[in-house]
Amino acid sequence: MTVLTLAQVRALRLRALLLTGARGLVLDGGASAVACVVEHLGAMQAQDVASARWSLGVRLPGTPQAEVVAAIDRGYVLRTWPMRGTIHLVPSRDAAWMTALMSRRPRAAAASRRAALGLTDADVARGTEALREALTGTRLTRAACLAALDEAGVSPAGQRGYHVIVDAAQSGAVCLAGEEGKEQLFARLDEWAPDPAHPSRDEGLATLATRFVRSHGPVTERDFARWTGLPLRDCRAGIAGAEASVEAVETEAGPMLVAPAALEEPAVDLEDLALPGFDELVLGYADRSAQLDKAHEPSVVPGGNGVFRSTFVLDGRVVGTWRRTLRAHSVEVEAHDIVGLSRRDRQRCERALSPFGAFVGLPVTVTWATPPRQRARS
Repeated sequence: MTVLTLAQVRALRLRALLLTGARGLVLDGGASAVACVVEHLGAMQAQDVASARWSLGVRLPGTPQAEVVAAIDRGYVLRTWPMRGTIHLVPSRDAAWMTALMSRRPRAAAASRRAALGLTDADVARGTEALREALTGTRLTRAACLAALDEAGVSPAGQRGYHVIVDAAQSGAVCLAGEEGKEQLFARLDEWAPDPAHPSRDEGLATLATRFVRSHGPVTERDFARWTGLPLRDCRAGIAGAEASVEAVETEAGPMLVAPAALEEPAVDLEDLALPGFDELVLGYADRSAQLDKAHEPSVVPGGNGVFRSTFVLDGRVVGTWRRTLRAHSVEVEAHDIVGLSRRDRQRCERALSPFGAFVGLPVTVTWATPPRQRARS
């Protein structure tokens, strides 16, 4: 049996994630292309709106940010809390069943903290019904949703209002539905996605397995379990249900799963990338060491606090991070070298930011941060 090297694993992952070479999709452009990318990936981490937009933009070369924003605002895809208690972009038709299938654990964990917030199960149920009534036939800002809770007798003070809104989303009652200026908009899920798919539980697990392996592979069972937040037994049932859509392969890091078609495609040259924080290249794996050295993980997730920085990727590996500040007429980027880049490789990173500048419609200026030890000697 052929054993895939880690370099081959990296290349296959980059291509599966639509981050290099022919994107592997027939895209018509505009809103339908955004929907195709999200359906291909299955779900995309999206708690940070700007990062989620660029995660789509980097996979749709030449597409301006306005088209991505319009696709989300028109409901081609939507943001909600379907898995792991965090916000993701998901295909609109799949939001209801995905949330129902994967939200049991995070809802149970959140419910255990209600007493500390001064909430009861009855409060949350009453708040959810109040949100459904207030959102009927309209979209409302978060502030308006909190006001509706207060009017229903469920005080939103502190974190109570946010807790009720998230539980309402995880129960399938509401979802995020675009933005109004810088404010989130919420809608009833049954109105924002009025034509939901209705797979059985087994069909849903198989669909998740098929999409995850197709879009992230080669992967392990534990990668799949970490991505979905589901127990391993459910993940294994999904992999079994995916049947011929998933194939076992041997790699230098051990056995993995891959879409059979991926092994038949010709090799491609890897692109130099400037990825947003929370991109699936980093977030999509329990073990991301093939593309991010474990020694450098603290530079990408400082303090292990769950906030992932934007990254530079050269030759399939994370080599630096970047932080952008949008000005009126430019984007100022502070770049951080985490591996000891040559001057040429720094220039490659700077060029990798050009597509981001085109995406937001602004020129990019780059300043490399001075490493801490160099600052201490100056």
